[in-house]
Amino acid sequence: MDRIRKRRLVRTGLLLSPLLALVAVLVLARPGGDDAGEDRARDACAPLTVTGWRPDAGMTGEFARYGNDNTRTDDWTGGDGSRSVRLPDGRTLWLSADTFLDRVHAETALGGPSRDPSPVWVRNAGVVMAPDGRLERTLLGPGPGALFPGLAAADGREVWRWPAQGVVEPRRPGSTERVVRVLLWQREEGSDPWFFGVPRATEVATLSLPDLAVESVEPIDVPAATDPARRVLYGTSAVREDGWTYVFGADERTAQGRSSRAHVARVPDGSLADRTAWRYWDGRDWNADPGAAAPLPVGAAPGDDPGRGASNTYTVTRRGGTWLLLTTDAGGPDGRGMTTVTSYWACSAQGPWHGPSDALTPPLPDGGREAGAVVYNPQAHPAFSGGGPRGGRALPAGADLLLSYDVNVTQSTAAVQRDVELYRPRFVRLELSASR
Repeated sequence: MDRIRKRRLVRTGLLLSPLLALVAVLVLARPGGDDAGEDRARDACAPLTVTGWRPDAGMTGEFARYGNDNTRTDDWTGGDGSRSVRLPDGRTLWLSADTFLDRVHAETALGGPSRDPSPVWVRNAGVVMAPDGRLERTLLGPGPGALFPGLAAADGREVWRWPAQGVVEPRRPGSTERVVRVLLWQREEGSDPWFFGVPRATEVATLSLPDLAVESVEPIDVPAATDPARRVLYGTSAVREDGWTYVFGADERTAQGRSSRAHVARVPDGSLADRTAWRYWDGRDWNADPGAAAPLPVGAAPGDDPGRGASNTYTVTRRGGTWLLLTTDAGGPDGRGMTTVTSYWACSAQGPWHGPSDALTPPLPDGGREAGAVVYNPQAHPAFSGGGPRGGRALPAGADLLLSYDVNVTQSTAAVQRDVELYRPRFVRLELSASR
């Protein structure tokens, strides 16, 4: 258990490592792409910034209510990852990476609510939310174990899967049947500096509807680079738009204290589980070879701090003709580092991206600062946001965007057991404004 704790602590710390370069994105297009549609989108594009924010106590409180409920002790009490998928029947599937189960003890004079000092935990799980916003049940595999079971390397080392973003799409192009596709990061147990896992592959899991049973896991890309830091895993964010799914990812140079470079792929609807349908921007054209992918740096105005940049877990969403990227700021103004969420905007998935603009400093739970808690992995949830039932295409003044962020104490596993709130997602609503 000490080895597991050590790996979790270092893994999280490395994911939060400062990145010294600006974000980069790639885009993929199918043959005969809709250039006219892209032109129309650019015409509707306008600079988009965060002009205000407020805590969403209701959503944060719902995860606390569910996590503290001891009706079952094989369900979610905390986790990170925190991505959401709106299902056709109005439910929402929340995806969680490393997930604590077990019992939560009531708050006492000494603190809490708390977990057992060595609680049961799994590498991934799902949590189902009813259409009325109430969390109902946890999805796990047999055992209980991870929803997406791990593997074993040839020498016996652990290989696990972390779920990234998921989408609902046709089972195959043109089909009326819908399924859930979940992007997975496959990682292998490693040593310094790979305590959080050596990146191995991007996969796509298919879940049936409405029962959310895992049907299959398909390999999409096994990076060829011998240097793990140069391997790109896709799925930190995925946006369905105009018959495409744009899948964003990043390389793994964070483990070496270097800048992470982001990428994006584009896949026709119904084809996420078909590796032959993926294409990768090579700087000039869309290429079927993932090894040809070439990152595009996010633009910076002259005089901007070149040390500012993004983490390797960021989020992308679209409002009207404008794309919005939100990330914890690696450099940060005035040396604030990972304390600040910043935004970039673009008129297409491939950019150029303009920014950064400061969005907010996410608040910590009570006692979080004293415990050394950190925030990371901001994720947008457009299905819960303003501008229409799914976030919408129009962008009225003051439209809001639900944003989650994860909290952890990277230096102390004991701290997140003493206080369950130190390893749970929290939520805010962002006010967005566009200008011409």
